[in-house]
Amino acid sequence: MIQTQQLCLKYGSIEVLKDINLTFKSAGITSIIGPNGAGKSSLLSLVCRLQQPTSGTVTLNGKQISQIKSPELARELAVLRQENYIVARLTVEDLICFGRFPYHQGRPNAADIAKIDNVIDFLDLQPFRLRYINELSGGQRQRAFIAMVLAQDTQYLFLDEPLNNLDMKHSVNIMKRLQQAAHVMHKSIIMVMHDINFAACYSDEIIAMKQGRIIYQDCPEMIMQSQVLENIYDMPLKVVELEGRPLCLYYR
Repeated sequence: MIQTQQLCLKYGSIEVLKDINLTFKSAGITSIIGPNGAGKSSLLSLVCRLQQPTSGTVTLNGKQISQIKSPELARELAVLRQENYIVARLTVEDLICFGRFPYHQGRPNAADIAKIDNVIDFLDLQPFRLRYINELSGGQRQRAFIAMVLAQDTQYLFLDEPLNNLDMKHSVNIMKRLQQAAHVMHKSIIMVMHDINFAACYSDEIIAMKQGRIIYQDCPEMIMQSQVLENIYDMPLKVVELEGRPLCLYYR
């Protein structure tokens, strides 16, 4: 499992993260919610070693993540950042193949090709397989990047706003696929989410952040309460039940 202990991040005198103590389980979906500037993306960056903490530690199976060699770490966790830019002219298939690099090191074999084929089918990307990334819509590109991360076939997947640029149909489809990956393939998927209703519907656990701290960590049923959400977002919010599930009304 992945654990953080007294994790802190500062930019000068500004505290971005303060004393973060978390344990990410080895399977299931965890959504991280909270207002803008709460530190959600920064937390992912530290856990995935994209940034160094000011203080504190991150451990993977008891070993400090800073001491794990990059090739080994790339087989344990994958990350999809909020903004992704591709300079090279790559097809969707090329991009997904890049996700297999920790295994093939530039020489994909039959097993890598099979994994790429499976992920393309899994996310319904067959019609775009040979299209160049820069020719796709924002939603199509986002699905391709998610496919790349899934092809990396790690135990832990960290996704920063995976529903960016996706319409309702593809958002639901992606969440169902991720839920299947978590529960059938026994992967741990940690996501930064802005839509709290998607988070509540598909998550096993929700972590709520505010001003660089963890203020709640519980099952969706306990987080999806009007008073709890009002404390997180500092605005009046109403939670109702629809078909046995909590739904937050925040559009007016």
